[in-house]
Amino acid sequence: METAWKKYEKNVKPVMDFSEDYKKFLDASKTERESVNTSIALAKKAGFKDFKSVKTLKAGDKVYFNNRGKSLALFVIGKKDIEDGLNILGAHIDSPRVDVKQNPLYEDNGLVLLDTHYYGGIKKYQWIAQPLALHGVVCKKDGKVVNVCIGENPNDPVLEISDLLVHLSHDQLEKPGSKVVEGEDLNALFGSIPATGKKDDKDLVKKNILDLLKKEYGIDEDDLTSAELELVPAGHARDLGLDKSMIMAYGHDDRICAYTSLKAILDISAPSRTACCLIVDKEEVGSQGNTGMKSKFFEYKVAEILEKCGVKGNLALNNCLTN
Repeated sequence: METAWKKYEKNVKPVMDFSEDYKKFLDASKTERESVNTSIALAKKAGFKDFKSVKTLKAGDKVYFNNRGKSLALFVIGKKDIEDGLNILGAHIDSPRVDVKQNPLYEDNGLVLLDTHYYGGIKKYQWIAQPLALHGVVCKKDGKVVNVCIGENPNDPVLEISDLLVHLSHDQLEKPGSKVVEGEDLNALFGSIPATGKKDDKDLVKKNILDLLKKEYGIDEDDLTSAELELVPAGHARDLGLDKSMIMAYGHDDRICAYTSLKAILDISAPSRTACCLIVDKEEVGSQGNTGMKSKFFEYKVAEILEKCGVKGNLALNNCLTN
């Protein structure tokens, strides 16, 4: 088998340097929201402006559209008429994970757990007995949005989906891989210390957890109803192999394509044809929703680009998207 390394035998350093930046991107972008935020920050450094802040567009202008914080389109206006077509790079920024449900907290046998549902196609047995981090946002009743990231700093606690001890798991090990762990069993341990109270008081561990959430984040249990929280593998991207020739990290699928597409458009200055980089959500579950590729987001934004370039009409939009 021919490997790509043979092309770089005499000059490996650029590959390693590129990979270091890619690892930083992976560490900062474990969710689609984080991927969009990281991408916008890089785009702004490269001279891109929010489309809403510009009145007209001309060759060489760089703009981006942020779609609800979960997908992103970047354009560099080309020298040729835009209705003659676009050069488009596209990738998705969502990855398989475990999502926290809207009413997740419950106490069982002196433990507090988070009720979850898996997102995308996962091998469920790979997600148990592993350190997990909690990422996401909580939209509070007063309208404030609280960013949550627990488990990535060395002093942070982590979460875990527990497994059976091997000498208690005979029946489990007789099951096929798809059944070793069922989806309903992917509930994450969240705490075990009870709050101070009477012996007969119920759910004292849950009460203690809610007190901690209130103290650390100002979050009530009702606020979790409008939260978007995701469990992902904790830890940083690492070099893999004694020769450091590979990268071990969560989210390669498909952030490797998203990052390289993003880097490509950030490096463009004066293309002949208008260039577009499109990074989107929801690919892992069928690309539906208003942030997936089945939405009209991209089509509408191309129409707005055409208008600010001085081009109007459905025929021009059709030509642009089909050339």
